[in-house]
Amino acid sequence: MTSALAYLNAPQGSHPLVADMESVGIQLLAPPLKCGNLVQEAILHAPDVVICYDPLPSDELFKSLQALADTAPRPVLLFTIDGDTEMLDLALACGVHAFVVNGYGRHRLRPLVHLAQARFAREKALRDQLADLGSRLEERKIVERAKGVLMRARQVSDDDAFQMLRTASMHTNQRMGQVSQHIVHSARFADCVNRAGQLRMLSQRLAKLYLLQLAGMSAADATERQSQSLQRIDSNIAFLAKDLSQPTFGDLLTQVSDSWRALKAGLQAPQQASQMLQIDTLAEQLLAHAERLTDVLENAGAVAPLHVLNVAGRQRMLSQRYAKFAVLGLLGDRATQQRAQAGMAETRAAFEQSMDYLRDIPLSSPDIRAGLAVAAGHWSQMLAGSAPLKPGAGLLALAANSEGLLEAFEKLNALYEHSMQMLVG
Repeated sequence: MTSALAYLNAPQGSHPLVADMESVGIQLLAPPLKCGNLVQEAILHAPDVVICYDPLPSDELFKSLQALADTAPRPVLLFTIDGDTEMLDLALACGVHAFVVNGYGRHRLRPLVHLAQARFAREKALRDQLADLGSRLEERKIVERAKGVLMRARQVSDDDAFQMLRTASMHTNQRMGQVSQHIVHSARFADCVNRAGQLRMLSQRLAKLYLLQLAGMSAADATERQSQSLQRIDSNIAFLAKDLSQPTFGDLLTQVSDSWRALKAGLQAPQQASQMLQIDTLAEQLLAHAERLTDVLENAGAVAPLHVLNVAGRQRMLSQRYAKFAVLGLLGDRATQQRAQAGMAETRAAFEQSMDYLRDIPLSSPDIRAGLAVAAGHWSQMLAGSAPLKPGAGLLALAANSEGLLEAFEKLNALYEHSMQMLVG
């Protein structure tokens, strides 16, 4: 039996709709409704059809029918005496499937209900087809984006990238669109994790360069690297502000930006030995905020290999932090020297623990292993030259090895970020 809800805009008992429904085998699930209750009752009863009688339909009825179409779509049959064409267009736009003008009759009730149901089913089929077509188009766009990621990362052709996607799809028993979405998602977060991680390193590099200049290093050399680092931080913050969701990450990025403004102002002021501890404190604040942002991005990416990228990126920061503390100990008083020694010991332990981790994980390649060997060489030389650090040649060697170590891990990060294992997790 067909079930129905009814809306009747007529004095009670003056219209035969309710009695006629029962006589032709249409079950009324509730007494005739008020206009404002249509959606609530439709959700509650889930009728096969909604039948309305309103001689002159109002805006309130059409708003209710639109809400019904948006919330709990059902076939709608509307009897009226208003044959205005604009009213017809409005009714169809609001989800009315049979708009009957001056045509009410008990003998016509069932055929018109069937007409409304048939049109509703047809519209639903067309909407489903349209949604499926839209989904396929979106999937195709995602596949193309994923192919682009793989082509850049693996230096392969369009056909080879497509074959990689097919292979991954078969091995994981997922649609190619799902695999592609995962790759695009992973690549996006890999880039954000890398850029946020660079902010950690640059905070320490800038403090190191400030101290090296105070210690008598070539001003031109340090100034050029300082200028590059300043531009790099500005560029990375602008990229993250554009790429990340402000409601999700905006508060963390604001902390990074605020701490960067304070450090930047200190670095651009005339250099003074009396300000070196203040510069170090501001650099540590930027480091803490960038570290928090990087860790949150790693977790938000929900891809396990992002942790590898985070660890490798953190090594860049630790290389600069160790060199910074070594120069700070050279320039400072006894209390500052003690602070520097503690910082060097902490940084060394963290760096070497991460090196052991990176050597042992299965995510590797001949290029990665060679890069780790180069980094280990620079690290050994930096340790040897900093215990204790001596002015002149010792300072130059420390600066060179810290930059060499940074360059080695920049290359390693690119290898980790672009590896196939990183992209597909």
